[in-house]
Amino acid sequence: MEFDFNINHIFPDEVTLIGEKSPFRNKTNSRLLERNLQIVIDTLGKRSAKAQQLTGSITTFLKSQLNNHRLFILKDDCANNGLGCVIGFLKVGKKRLFVLDRDGNHNEMNPLCVLDFYVHESQQRKGCGLCLFKHMLSMEATKASHLAIDRPSHKFISFLKKHFNLWATIPQVNNFVIFDGFFKNRSDMVRNSSSGSDKISQFRPLSRAVSDGIIKRNRQSDHTVMSTALKD
Repeated sequence: MEFDFNINHIFPDEVTLIGEKSPFRNKTNSRLLERNLQIVIDTLGKRSAKAQQLTGSITTFLKSQLNNHRLFILKDDCANNGLGCVIGFLKVGKKRLFVLDRDGNHNEMNPLCVLDFYVHESQQRKGCGLCLFKHMLSMEATKASHLAIDRPSHKFISFLKKHFNLWATIPQVNNFVIFDGFFKNRSDMVRNSSSGSDKISQFRPLSRAVSDGIIKRNRQSDHTVMSTALKD
């Protein structure tokens, strides 16, 4: 995605993390940089929403600031005659969830969640999505199996299976999907309640029917969803 301003002034690195605090606070042209950053994020959100055929953006500059989300933005610094271009973004954030384990216990947790993921159509199937995802895992000091993913699409499920060998899910009653290994070697479990009456005795892969249901709810909901545009 190209813009009529130099994005290298906004995103200094190949993958830049944008958090809740302005990265331009001590710069003389901070207002201009902040305005351009908002243009980029809002444009990315619109492209992600369009790829999913949603009526409104689920990622905006304002929402990211208010909800303490973290955006990882991937760029090509040499494109657009040196002005650079944006390739894609990945949005994550922590959420308080009650998560079912394989025995049917409710666990109160605050896991890192993947909330939106988009790679520009011209840059798909080039390893850009994997580069972005691996950078996020490194920066957040986590691993793919420890993530809770909000309404993943077929393509994102395939992406995780191909690159991270994640396929066995632990069924949940909310819209998040977690995989085998989610509960292993982590320190953010707050409370483990007694087992529920409906036991979940084993892990199971996410079937095409379940994934179809997730995508159908995707299009009917105004809440946060995963981008269906990812083909990496």
